[in-house]
Amino acid sequence: MARVVVVGGGFGGVASAARLAKLGHQVTLFEAAPELGGAMRPEAAEGFTWDGGPDHFLVPAVVRDLFRKSGRPLEKELEIDLEPLPVIREHRFRDRTVVRLPSGRADQIATFEELGAGLGQKWADYTDELGELWTVMRQHYFESPWRPDDLPRELRDIIDRRESLYKKLRRTFKDDRLATVAGHPLVAGGHDLRNAPAWAGVLAYLEQCFGAWRVPGGMAHLRDLLAERLATREVDVVLDTAVSDVVVRGGRAVAVSTPTGEVPADAVVCAVDPRRLPALARFVERTMPAMPPVIAYLGLEGEVPLIEHETVIQGNPLIVIRPGGTAPEGMTAWTVHGRGKISEDCCACWRAPRWTCAIRSWLAWTRLRSTWCASGAAPPRACCGRAAAPRANDSGRPPRSRACTPSVRTRRRGRAWPTWACRPRSWPRSSDQPDALNCRRRSPSPRSPPT
Repeated sequence: MARVVVVGGGFGGVASAARLAKLGHQVTLFEAAPELGGAMRPEAAEGFTWDGGPDHFLVPAVVRDLFRKSGRPLEKELEIDLEPLPVIREHRFRDRTVVRLPSGRADQIATFEELGAGLGQKWADYTDELGELWTVMRQHYFESPWRPDDLPRELRDIIDRRESLYKKLRRTFKDDRLATVAGHPLVAGGHDLRNAPAWAGVLAYLEQCFGAWRVPGGMAHLRDLLAERLATREVDVVLDTAVSDVVVRGGRAVAVSTPTGEVPADAVVCAVDPRRLPALARFVERTMPAMPPVIAYLGLEGEVPLIEHETVIQGNPLIVIRPGGTAPEGMTAWTVHGRGKISEDCCACWRAPRWTCAIRSWLAWTRLRSTWCASGAAPPRACCGRAAAPRANDSGRPPRSRACTPSVRTRRRGRAWPTWACRPRSWPRSSDQPDALNCRRRSPSPRSPPT
């Protein structure tokens, strides 16, 4: 039996701890936050709850296998099975075309054929090639120990390819819409397609082959089940304790450094960004970090249109809307992710004769516009909100609303922009930060966002 320390209490850290404890090891898990879950932790305010991270996942066998090999099967824990999603996501483009991406090869071919003759076959040829890559990578990369000095030739040929996913998509698709749909999973994850290898596009094949799945009760329910599994397996969970480094002696990890001292270990599992640990940072110094999006948690009062569980508004900024939160009766909870060159444009809301938002400018032709504006119906009122950025209106004045004034602090040319009260959840929170629902302008903080 070995002493194992797991650094990080997200899905990867919790899954590793549960499996190792089931094998009979003595496992200690350190988490810097006051609760487990990482991106699975929900956000809550005024009776609303929002998923803090993804609300669905691919390859359900991974989750089922985790529970089966660490204790009771997932179906018995949930009392019902996972929910398949008929539509993975809906893409809306600036030319007013809409792609409701399903799972399944035949359904995807039919969907892209509606955009133009021959586009469905183009998509099928691309995903068929990715299927061959997945067969090799699943056997020799995802389900086998990583031994860089002893890789099978077929896997080394894939990894050593110098082509980026950006070049691959532009070479494969003449229609930008297909290239955008194929690259979206990585773009949404914060990656630049010019820096991503072409084989990373295998996510498009996983969506086609396995589809998207959701846990009844949301990802927070999955987080709670995993926390119970750690207790069942007698994993020592240490919260509110950040690991500052891995202690290496003689070429092996022998301990981890914490605020209270060194904790000895026979093995260390790193389930956080290795850039945070000086002993491991040099191994990833040539890699590009994934950049988090600007996230706004919106509580809406009034009638809102029914949209898919994930709707993507293509453009700059890129807007992703997820309506899967819970809300009091008569209200709706939406999570909005924004990515763009100007982060302040992602979700700038203010009180005006009608509810206005940056989303409106990108959805002027959609059902949102026709429902709230063209019909003359009263638009929904933003009753609470978190984490986006203030933007001046056409007259140059800042937005007037304090209830849904989002905030983000950025630096441009060495000058800090004004800070408003609420940060994206991916940024560190400070104890002196006021309540996000009482947004008041304050002077810039000397601490800049992480790079």
